[in-house]
Amino acid sequence: MQPKPGQVNVVEDGLRRVLAPNAGPMTHWGTNTFILGEGDVAIIDPGPDDDRHLSALRMATQGEKVTHILVTHAHLDHSPLARRIAQETGAPIVAFGPPDAGRSPIMRELAAAGTAGGGEGVDHQFQPDKTVRDGDVIEGDQWRLNVLHTPGHFAGHLSFQFGDTVISGDHVMEWSSSLVSPPDGDLAAFMETSTRLRDMAHKRLHPAHGAPIEDPADRLGWLITHRESREAEILNTLSHLPQTLSGITEKIYSDIPPAMVPAARRNVLAHLIALHDRNLVSATPNLGDKARFSLR
Repeated sequence: MQPKPGQVNVVEDGLRRVLAPNAGPMTHWGTNTFILGEGDVAIIDPGPDDDRHLSALRMATQGEKVTHILVTHAHLDHSPLARRIAQETGAPIVAFGPPDAGRSPIMRELAAAGTAGGGEGVDHQFQPDKTVRDGDVIEGDQWRLNVLHTPGHFAGHLSFQFGDTVISGDHVMEWSSSLVSPPDGDLAAFMETSTRLRDMAHKRLHPAHGAPIEDPADRLGWLITHRESREAEILNTLSHLPQTLSGITEKIYSDIPPAMVPAARRNVLAHLIALHDRNLVSATPNLGDKARFSLR
């Protein structure tokens, strides 16, 4: 059932969820902020810089001590409120790094060449107090998290595992496939991460938007198959004649609302970059969102 913004819901033993009031096409019913532990607690994905959400988190943690502020990635619906909470509580902000941390060489080249993101909302001001990497452990009073670096949706994307449950950020959701928008998103990394998480066989995933995922292996398997199908559609489209990014998007996303076309275009670009990296597609004059693409 859809929770109400500001309402505190217990979703696991020792894990609470507070929904931010930022519902929309890309955020579903809003951002799920999680509170881990009791007494000494961690806030995971504080959410947008919204006074109403800050007030709700204050009330949810009244009488408790916030010891950690954990951020899965630096998008505007996840990270901006972290600094205000840190100023109020003295807790450190913990993340993979600044917004461009973890980019692959090809994504760094594309960014330097002017291929910007698609308006999905990078928090360019984000700066953690402490950085963590895959395999690190974060501990609090009566709780312990294993850090998973889960790039794909975002280069520096983190997930947090406690027991056989994972707080998975934006990598996988029950209601929609995730946006992969270069140079911040990387489809090759997304596929690798999806396969890794599927094979880890967790009991449950708690995404940053929408309901918990009760069969992670099944959902991740669907995501992998879905992306493979998109790749096949793109290759089939290019088998007829060279195409622009917009032309390919129009052909394979012919049934989506106009408001979703920009996001679809970014997903197609992510596929084309991955195909180019595997020498299956060429780009003229240069790889990027303005190129004309053809089969090699």
